[in-house]
Amino acid sequence: MNFDSNELNALIRLLDDSDHEVFEHIQDRIVHLGKEVIPFLENAWKSSMDVIMQQRIENIIHMIQLEDLRQEMRVWAHSGSQELIRGAMLIARYQYPDLEEETVQKQLDRLRKDAWLEMNDNLTALEQIRVLNKIFFDLYGFNGNTQHYHAPQNSFIHLVLESKKGNPLMLAILYLEVARSAGIPVYGVNLPEHFILCYKDELNEPVSAKDHSNILFYINPFSKGDIFNRKDIDSFLKQLKINPEKSYYEPCSNKEMIQRLIRNLMNSYNKLGYLDKVEELQLLMQATL
Repeated sequence: MNFDSNELNALIRLLDDSDHEVFEHIQDRIVHLGKEVIPFLENAWKSSMDVIMQQRIENIIHMIQLEDLRQEMRVWAHSGSQELIRGAMLIARYQYPDLEEETVQKQLDRLRKDAWLEMNDNLTALEQIRVLNKIFFDLYGFNGNTQHYHAPQNSFIHLVLESKKGNPLMLAILYLEVARSAGIPVYGVNLPEHFILCYKDELNEPVSAKDHSNILFYINPFSKGDIFNRKDIDSFLKQLKINPEKSYYEPCSNKEMIQRLIRNLMNSYNKLGYLDKVEELQLLMQATL
């Protein structure tokens, strides 16, 4: 968006206006100009000695970044949601707007390369997963964050790549990405209370909607890639007193995974009492619908 820098600087100087209505009008005009004005706002923040002025500038920058993120999330969700990692990085940018996505991709590339080098066409499905488990959990040291299960950092892709600790969903997203890059047909499964993965036999399609024979087994990334079957899901749902539904056994979409990632974050911030963040994440959720 084109804007007059002199007019923008004049607006920024008026941000310390004591009249709330005047301030809100100025704030709305600046936010409307979009992310191109952020460097001007940052310069104004550095040169200001007024704490209130600095706080107002910080809030405006956050509002601009949030609106920009909403637009990007909407585009991602409504253009096929093909890139799962892209969706995860958009969510990370909610809390870390200056996230260097290149760094994340480089870390993922190392993981992908190591997995790809270990795979060959002669491995059975179980052997493929054993090799992947060895790389992901033993070589790289990924693990479930059992001590701080509900902490927000478990939902941010770059932090999980650094700490090697995450919640079931983020570990599944990373595991899934590495598996797919190695040509392994692994998919996410939206199980209540616990996100898991399934391995599909893509050579043999099911003969009917009730036929689950093309799912060979399930994988639990939160417990170092443990393998289990449909009956184990039945038992898990029975313990939780949840009626079984088809979606609890079948692959879900990338969009559904990112929506669950947003819900996890909302739950984390709600537990910490950050209700303003919960409301903002609700806006991101709406952008995916």
